[in-house]
Amino acid sequence: MPVQPAFRSPAAIALNRFGLGARARDLPPADPSRWLVDQFERFEVRPAGFAALDDAGKAVQRYQSEQQAIRRAARQDTGVDRKPDLKAGRQDFRQDMQALYRAGVQARADSALATEAPFVERMVHFWSNHFCISADNPQTTAYAAAFERDAIRPHVLGRFADMALAAERHPAMLIYLNQIQSIGPQSAAAARNPDRKRGLNENLAREIMELHTLGVRSGYTQGDVTEFARALTGWTVDGLGAGRDADGDANQFAFKPARHEPGTRTILGKAYPQEGEAQARAALTDFAQAPATATHVATKLARHFAGDAPPPAMIARLAASFTRSKGDLPTLYRALIASPEAWVARPTKFKTPWEWSISSLRGLGRRQAGQMQMAALQIQLGQRVWKPGTPAGWDDVAASWAGSDALLRRVEIAQRLAAPFGDTIDARTLAPRIMPASLGAATAEQIARAESPTSALALMLVSPDFLRR
Repeated sequence: MPVQPAFRSPAAIALNRFGLGARARDLPPADPSRWLVDQFERFEVRPAGFAALDDAGKAVQRYQSEQQAIRRAARQDTGVDRKPDLKAGRQDFRQDMQALYRAGVQARADSALATEAPFVERMVHFWSNHFCISADNPQTTAYAAAFERDAIRPHVLGRFADMALAAERHPAMLIYLNQIQSIGPQSAAAARNPDRKRGLNENLAREIMELHTLGVRSGYTQGDVTEFARALTGWTVDGLGAGRDADGDANQFAFKPARHEPGTRTILGKAYPQEGEAQARAALTDFAQAPATATHVATKLARHFAGDAPPPAMIARLAASFTRSKGDLPTLYRALIASPEAWVARPTKFKTPWEWSISSLRGLGRRQAGQMQMAALQIQLGQRVWKPGTPAGWDDVAASWAGSDALLRRVEIAQRLAAPFGDTIDARTLAPRIMPASLGAATAEQIARAESPTSALALMLVSPDFLRR
């Protein structure tokens, strides 16, 4: 039987399970738990690459204005076919937003490669997948990087409720889940336009309750979803959507009172008499602090660190920490770090394509993606950044990533990643540094017997020891 890989030191676990992968020059931390907690002070909220991204809101507003101008011209001059102009404008916008998306992925990769707080950076990726948007259309694509930068990163060391509010009010989420189209059936806006086929959209309400807070089968009903959707009416993006203000800032949340469904809402047996924007905010705050949410979040966090079938005792402790601290995330992370289940010697997780790519590049000494197109790389590996195709986000279980075709792609890409370093890095020396006390004898032997330095590095990157964390 093959020897199973093992992390034979807490330092290796801290670097490669809690962190994003060890670097050759990283010294194994003498106190791994303290090393993780100390990262709270070193985390960079707004790295240079994210800060330099083009303004998504202005780009979307500019596109909508141009399209409107073409349509007005078509109405004024009915003898001219403006469809080619509209199509060309859509194509240009799509290309521009893809360029912005690729720049955002590069910024994300650069932050992960350069960070001195890899555990906190991992939590950014975790929460970005929890409060998930999917860049399935050009407008959502425009905001994808800004969503992680502005809704997730500033709150990763804050309170869960604040992160939830920032995520649900962000333009990316409001556009992705069609909230900007939602209008209360009895609202003033509906009364002014009774013949228009626009009404209540339940997408945001459903995903908040099912995916972001309470979790599926937590006791809410379809009636609760509909009531929450009514409370959410009026939540939109400033400067976008029907009746938009041309001077509005499309990077900002806006509340439109005319679209809001009037009246008290009853959700999960509780009445919410608040008026306007405060009504949905009050319900969301309650959801964020509910026992079901504590269990839902704890389960996902335990799965991410302690295995695809997370230990019930660990889930219970994390949920209790979440509840006692009222969703204070640093407190929750400390409870996670203190959990013995997260420190077991055997690898608990199979790396996703993103995790594998980042740990590979960190292990090879890269601190920037440089000319490597990270968005294209993730497409080849089967995990498009910010594009899981579903509000549930990317799966966090080995079965989704350990198939034979997926492994073959990693083998092919490992050769490409290793090629620039074959003449400068000796895998026999590097492997024990980036897998301290966890490099197996079988892997070490394969590396030593490789036919070339580049092949040795590639073998290291696709070894069982490196593919798992």
